[in-house]
Amino acid sequence: MFRFLFKLILVTALFQTTLYSEEVKVFEFTEKELSELTVRKVRGADNKTEYSVGSDENGNYLKAIADNAASGLGKEIKIDLNKTPFINITWKIEKDIPGIDETAKKGHDFAGRVFVIKKTGATPLSNRAINYVFSSNQEVGSNFPSPYTKKSIDNVLATTKTNLNEWVTVKANVKEDFKKFHNLDVNELDGIAIMSDTDNSKKKSITYYQNIYFSSQ
Repeated sequence: MFRFLFKLILVTALFQTTLYSEEVKVFEFTEKELSELTVRKVRGADNKTEYSVGSDENGNYLKAIADNAASGLGKEIKIDLNKTPFINITWKIEKDIPGIDETAKKGHDFAGRVFVIKKTGATPLSNRAINYVFSSNQEVGSNFPSPYTKKSIDNVLATTKTNLNEWVTVKANVKEDFKKFHNLDVNELDGIAIMSDTDNSKKKSITYYQNIYFSSQ
């Protein structure tokens, strides 16, 4: 049985479970799972992002509609980065957010983002995060600190400049990225979160997430 513990980490409500294997699936994207996850609106946002689940020939997916909205969901899950350091994400942006500066506070919105979180203190504000994003304006490989906190780094894994309304599968070595971006030797990850947000730009995005898991290679 999974032991669920809801609490706020960054902008998410998270529940706890521990899994170790050569491949660790993070989300099931079922109605049951969605009902068990608490969605928390980002402070100051006018609306919550609308999350729903569906399925296609490749399995279940999460659909996120952010219309001048920002809220996240996720889970606190122990990932052994020595065994499974690679995060794998399949996602698609149906409607992106063109014409914004994602590196500035007024434009710091992403149609698609997946946070990986490491606890480094007693409060959520002390956590370190890498924010893997599907950008509307940046090039793949770009990275920059969040304009709100240097403890979170935005790392572009996909862009609608080349892949608008197309499914894209990406991979990143989370252990190496924590060393590169935060100079931290991280053996165990503490949490994963998903968020689609448009509260700064006041625009609308539509995004799909599918098959998020960690692997050994």
